[in-house]
Amino acid sequence: MNYHEGDIIICIVKDVVKTTVFVETESGVKGSIVFSEIAPGRIRNIREYVVPNKIIVCKVLDSRDNHLFLSLRRVKEKERKELIEQYKKEKSYNSIFRKILGEDSEKIINKIKTDNNLIEFIEKARKEPKLLEKYFDKSQVAKIEKVISEKKEKVKEIKQEFILKCKEPNGIKILKSILSVNNNIIYLGSSRYVIKITSNDLKKAGSQMNSILETIEKQAKKEKCEFAIKK
Repeated sequence: MNYHEGDIIICIVKDVVKTTVFVETESGVKGSIVFSEIAPGRIRNIREYVVPNKIIVCKVLDSRDNHLFLSLRRVKEKERKELIEQYKKEKSYNSIFRKILGEDSEKIINKIKTDNNLIEFIEKARKEPKLLEKYFDKSQVAKIEKVISEKKEKVKEIKQEFILKCKEPNGIKILKSILSVNNNIIYLGSSRYVIKITSNDLKKAGSQMNSILETIEKQAKKEKCEFAIKK
């Protein structure tokens, strides 16, 4: 079982029995989530969170005897969005491969996954089509190359609101200096700001967002300014 404590994984809800939700991973490993790990506070209607056959993103708390003990509430929204996005992409490419490769699709996909993350492999192949030759014959390469070149990623936007205050006499000048780290920061009023990043790669955008916010926080601390990320 290739799952470890702290892993963020995709699961399929199988059943809800009393105060426990039973799930299964894509590879068939069974797991469970107690209600206290579904959401903070009292749960009035469990169906607001989980129903049979729903795809959910969980965090691995422990694994024993080939069974996973999981949490839903400990998954950050950014982590959930990124993994769901990746899951949808992978399903889409699996469907494309099945149409092109027929019965051989599962075997070839598993071979690719042994060497690479499937989505990362497709992204690299889009720029370097020769990578496809390792797994596909010439006729298959031509078809797949055509599909992945046409299937362009949609541009997505992520945003994060934060608070930045400076009570120093030259506070405005300090704030301008701190915020010069990025041109996509908009002032909302009352010391509130929002940063927006657009990209066709959610993971890359999230990493860029974190880097910018960390730089702002570091500079704010250095200049004795108040900084807080809005939840």
